[in-house]
Amino acid sequence: MLQQRIRRTLLACTLGLSMLSLAAQACTRAVYLGDDGQIITTRSMDWKTDVMTNLWIFPRGAQRSGQAGPDSIEWTSRYGSLIASGYDISTTDGVNEKGLNANLLWLVESDYPTPAKGERTLSLSLWAQYVLDNFATVAEAVAALEKEPFVVVTDQVPGESRLATLHLSMSDSSGDSAIVEYIDGKQVIHHGRQYQVMTNSPTFDQQLALNAYWQQIGGTVMLPGTNRASDRFARASFYINAVPQKAPANEALASAFGVIRNVSVPFGITTEGQPNISSTRWRTVFDHKRGLYFFESALTPNTFWVDTRRIDFSAETGKVLKLDLGPNQTRVFSGETLDQFTPAKPFTFLGT
Repeated sequence: MLQQRIRRTLLACTLGLSMLSLAAQACTRAVYLGDDGQIITTRSMDWKTDVMTNLWIFPRGAQRSGQAGPDSIEWTSRYGSLIASGYDISTTDGVNEKGLNANLLWLVESDYPTPAKGERTLSLSLWAQYVLDNFATVAEAVAALEKEPFVVVTDQVPGESRLATLHLSMSDSSGDSAIVEYIDGKQVIHHGRQYQVMTNSPTFDQQLALNAYWQQIGGTVMLPGTNRASDRFARASFYINAVPQKAPANEALASAFGVIRNVSVPFGITTEGQPNISSTRWRTVFDHKRGLYFFESALTPNTFWVDTRRIDFSAETGKVLKLDLGPNQTRVFSGETLDQFTPAKPFTFLGT
């Protein structure tokens, strides 16, 4: 019965993927679970055009609104964060001072509920930032989100006539993970250390079924090699656990980088009949144990990083800081770059 279900899921997902006609984000996220508390979260950002990403530092104590109309939630950030922006109107990736990591990836099947009168709301542009501002661990975030304190409200992708459809992943220094999606207007949460990998379509439960099929074959025998989301999921799931789990910190980091590079899409690649697949623009890797946040642009020769333990996140003396990465993230940086951030006015999150 299990094999029949997997075959049916494979067929349905293959047909569904072949019918996608919208250009979409095609990112990958994977969490390395090493010995001695070596937890490393990796992600790629794949998109058809420049995402206009910059790095930002937000101290704790920021006053925020959900930017989703008169019923928007409001809060004061409990934790400071280092984030990668999208178009400088949203948080697409980042970490907070407690080591919680949040990532937004595209999911065309996302279907957000319509808020009822009086329901509290939150703009999609702030979804990841809300998590980073308010929670120290994945378990804490899940416990709060399960109560559905708000309805997520989406908006148009900048420069396009379509709505953004995203799902959220979280990981923390303990290795705990969670995936949050809105399917058929309902919030679905997958919570557990075993949920190490997330890509895009299909929905996460179907990705798990597809991966079960490839686990039966075995990654040393054969792995799917295309740049489709389901194939990247299978490769990332195999390699993130096949690389050495007992390794010195720098070797573990090298393994994590190797996995996310393996599932990246070469720059300039387009797939005929599958415009939803896009080039990898940049990658981030976060070493939870050492507090190091690495950034790697596809269009520059160097990988650089920020030591989050050096950041002043305090509300009293901390400042909003920006590292301008330039058009297509082409400005070249090297080594630890905290001292190259400059004071800046915080961007305005997309919403109303």
